[in-house]
Amino acid sequence: QVHLVESGGGLVQAGGSLRLSCAASGQTLSNYGMAWFRQAPGKESEFVATTSKIGDNTYYLDSVKGRFTISRDNAKSTLYLQMNSLKPEDTAVYYCAARVGTELVVARAYNYWGQGTQVTVSS
Repeated sequence: QVHLVESGGGLVQAGGSLRLSCAASGQTLSNYGMAWFRQAPGKESEFVATTSKIGDNTYYLDSVKGRFTISRDNAKSTLYLQMNSLKPEDTAVYYCAARVGTELVVARAYNYWGQGTQVTVSS
């Protein structure tokens, strides 16, 4: 059982930056593939980025490539999402997720979810 808690969201102007954190407890984080998803009002959940168990492989949604960076510190049991050059269309609730084994881009493959953190980008 893994308990995930996100933080770091907020209101930022377009072009600004935010760093999201996801603190995990309950299990060794290195056993889990992890990901960030987001959900904007009135829209379905959308994959944002994944990282492998030791962080050697990452994968991104095309629209965030070059702007967002996913990383993890297993010693601190924390997942991160550095978001630069933010755009109004990045506005959403961002969720971190974990699954035992290989990271995937499909939300239904993940067993553990945080409560979400709101990111709002003003134009």
